[in-house]
Amino acid sequence: MSIFAAAVGRTKSGWTASELDLTGLADIDEVVDALRDAEPDADLAVLFVESDDEYLAILRLDEGEDLRVFSSDSAFAEESRIGSVLLGEVEAPAVGLDDLAARDDDDEDRPAATPDADPIGDAELLGDLGVSAKRLLALCGMDGMLPSDVTAEICQKIGCGDEMEELREA
Repeated sequence: MSIFAAAVGRTKSGWTASELDLTGLADIDEVVDALRDAEPDADLAVLFVESDDEYLAILRLDEGEDLRVFSSDSAFAEESRIGSVLLGEVEAPAVGLDDLAARDDDDEDRPAATPDADPIGDAELLGDLGVSAKRLLALCGMDGMLPSDVTAEICQKIGCGDEMEELREA
């Protein structure tokens, strides 16, 4: 499996982005340590893990301690060692689009097609940064959206789009 892992961190001076090598990391604690090391001064760090243009996992670490995890599809944990490391402890399914529709009748963020994926984890992990659970699930469920497209859109929205773009071009 082809894996791209990028950490973005927000410090007092702005956002930074760096690529992480997840090869050889044995458990989620080692991934969290690598994220802390990549962005040691960050009050907020977000790790985007894209796999084979098919799966996306997002990990959020606040103040170096509070870990929240989301994935576009539970199958990532079954089909990949990295996926199982990242998602192995995630038990709760993500709030579904149907559940969100019951809370809010705004159709703006609905996916263009019914997603075949089974998102898991905390879909609200980026809500305070401007990406609602509904929007995140819609992006992951849109027909034709690759994980890199979802990452790019999220990064633009939360304010680190330029940093992520520079990292991809490096």
